[in-house]
Amino acid sequence: MKTTSIFKRWSEMSLVLRILIGLIIGTVLGLVAPQWDGISILGLVFVSALKAIAPILVAVLVAASIAKASSNLGTRFRMVISQYMLSTFLAAMCAVAGSFLFPVTLQLNEMVDGAGPSGLTDVFTNLLTNMVTNPMMSISQANYIGILFWAILIGFALKLKGSKQTIGIIHDFSEVITLTVKWVIQFAPFGIMGLVFQSVSESGLDVFTDYGHLLLLLIGCMLVNTLVFNPLISFLVLRRNPYPLLFTCLKESGLQAFFTRSSAANIPINMNLCKRLGLEEDFYSVSIPLGATINMNGAAVTITVMTLAVTHTVGIDVSFSSALFLSIIATLGACGTSGVAGGSLLLIPMACSFFNIGNDIAMQAVAIGFIIGVIQDSMETAVNSSGDVFFTATADYYAKKKKQTL
Repeated sequence: MKTTSIFKRWSEMSLVLRILIGLIIGTVLGLVAPQWDGISILGLVFVSALKAIAPILVAVLVAASIAKASSNLGTRFRMVISQYMLSTFLAAMCAVAGSFLFPVTLQLNEMVDGAGPSGLTDVFTNLLTNMVTNPMMSISQANYIGILFWAILIGFALKLKGSKQTIGIIHDFSEVITLTVKWVIQFAPFGIMGLVFQSVSESGLDVFTDYGHLLLLLIGCMLVNTLVFNPLISFLVLRRNPYPLLFTCLKESGLQAFFTRSSAANIPINMNLCKRLGLEEDFYSVSIPLGATINMNGAAVTITVMTLAVTHTVGIDVSFSSALFLSIIATLGACGTSGVAGGSLLLIPMACSFFNIGNDIAMQAVAIGFIIGVIQDSMETAVNSSGDVFFTATADYYAKKKKQTL
């Protein structure tokens, strides 16, 4: 009876509070008992479960939502895509400004093997190739660009030719998958405990002492973009205080994304938050997966800061026009970033190539990125994923406000 009571109280507790408890326990165990490496399995299982179910959820939800969507969602989609792109570009510009004000140099000694996109052409080629990948293969490999492409096509086909009964079956299936995801999310406190334990037991606080300046610049630029420019965009659209919504998104979405380190794995969590915010399901079930693919302001910061750090290290003078062009390249390149941990780092050689910096040097910056990735990638994912919900809500509220004034 006592065990049942404890379980009931635990279940009724706020999920965020439970996650914080898991975070604290994971940190303490990582510091005092790093040899208990079995605890890290909890994090691996949790993230793997989310990654496994998320592609199916996205495919079914997007297809079902488009099939039964009304024709008045155009304004929302135009608004949210505009916000995604503008935020990513401003993030890159913020990173340029931060890198000029607080220049960082790197220790580039060892040669590192690896390969990333050599130019923007490669990025677009990869995007187009991923779009037309076999749909079943896209789901099995978590290729979200391919999933979105085929789900949108199938959704429109269902809308034009599907019967109400067929669309109803697809909708019911999406509800079943959504419920499955909710069950998985209930294990988030244990998963995050395992993830935090792994990070702390392996790296401790060394990342702060070895690469503190670089980390501070990366995190500072991401925070400025998230806490200043994103709310400014929302304010200009809605003409109201954006910070209550922003802090809700950071708490409910950003916190969990920080530890899962995957925008793709955080899609179900964002879907659930959108539902609790009262947003239109037909809209957010498409805009959230889309945001996990193209709303990459954190990735734009990483690409820009790391590239300029390399230019400072090798002694290349970067003009304002070159920096502006780098911001555009980082924005477009970030849109092709994979929604998994470390996805933005392999785009650094692409950006470096525009300054005639060789791949051998650029890949050393990539290696440094993986060293600090415990913090950098976590922060990047948090601002990316929370921004998906923030701009989705802004676009939805704008459309509802506009409809009320008509």
